[in-house]
Amino acid sequence: MSGFDAAGVARRVLSIEAEALSAMAQGLNGAFSQAVETLHGIKGRVVCTGVGKSGHVARKIAATLASTGQPSIFVHATEASHGDLGMVSTDDAVLALSKSGETKELADVVAYAKRFGIPLLGMTAKADSALGRAADILLLLPDSPEAAAAVDAPTTSTTLQIALGDALAVALLERRGFTATDFKVFHPGGKLGSALRTVADLMHKDGELPLVAPDASMQEALLVMTEKRFGCVGVVEDSKLAGLITDGDLRRHMDGLLSHKAGEVMTAHPTTAQPHMLAGEALKIMNDRRITVLFVVDQGRPVGILHVHDVLRAGVL
Repeated sequence: MSGFDAAGVARRVLSIEAEALSAMAQGLNGAFSQAVETLHGIKGRVVCTGVGKSGHVARKIAATLASTGQPSIFVHATEASHGDLGMVSTDDAVLALSKSGETKELADVVAYAKRFGIPLLGMTAKADSALGRAADILLLLPDSPEAAAAVDAPTTSTTLQIALGDALAVALLERRGFTATDFKVFHPGGKLGSALRTVADLMHKDGELPLVAPDASMQEALLVMTEKRFGCVGVVEDSKLAGLITDGDLRRHMDGLLSHKAGEVMTAHPTTAQPHMLAGEALKIMNDRRITVLFVVDQGRPVGILHVHDVLRAGVL
C-alpha cells in the first residue's frame, strides 16, 4: 500500500504497550507481595485459568511457573465446567485471568474456589467486576487502551498479563532461592539443558577411575594410566585423593622413573571438581589451568573423573 508506514505502526504499538507496562510497574502494591507469599505457601499447584486470549496467556503463565519450580497447571475455564474442576484440589491456588473480569465461563471456577476455600487470585483490569470482587487477591491491570484500538483486539492487555505472570514467576523463583542448578532439573534438553549439566552428569565413575596407592610401583602406575586412557593416574591414600600423576610428572622424573613409587612422583593437592558443579564451571577451570582432566571428589574421596572432551561432546561451551 502506497504511503503505508509499517515501522511507524510498530513504533506506535510498542510505545502504547511500553507506557502500559510502565504504568503497571508504578502501580504495583501490597497485593502483588501477598500473591507471591500465598503461592509460595501452598502445598499444591497454581491452577491458571481463562478463556480466549486470556486462556492462551494463562497456559503460558502455567508453563513459566512450572519451568521455574512452582508446580502449575492450566485448566480451560470451559472444560472446568465439564469435569476438569476435579483437577483442582484444596491444596491449590487459582489464578484466573480476564481483562473485563466478567467472563461468564469463569463463574464455575470462581464458585468452586470460594466453596472450598481455595485461594483465588484474579488478574483483571476491572476491580469492580465479578472476578475483581470475588478475588481474595486482586492483581489489577492498568485499564490501558489496546494497541489495535480501532477493533479493540487484545494486544496491550495480553502483554500486561504476560508481563505480570513473568513478574510472579521471577519473584517466586527468588523467594525460594531457586538456582541455575535447580533450573537445570526442569530443562534437561536443548542448549539450555546442556549449559546447565553438572559434573556428576558427565563424569566417568566406579571402575573407570585410574587409581593407585602411594606405595604402588611406577610400573603399576603406568599400566593403570595406559589401561584407563585418561593420560593420568590418581594417587589415593586413606580413601582420599592425595595426588595426581600426569605426563608432565613422568617427564620430570624420567631419570630412574621405574625405581620410584607413585607417591614420590605425584603432584600433591591437584586441582579437582565437585559433583554438583556445573560442567561449564569445570570447563573454565580446565581452560584456565590448561589441563584436560579433572578428578571429581566428594569430601576428598575420588568419585569420578572428567575429561574436557566429555564436556565438549555434551555441548557445553
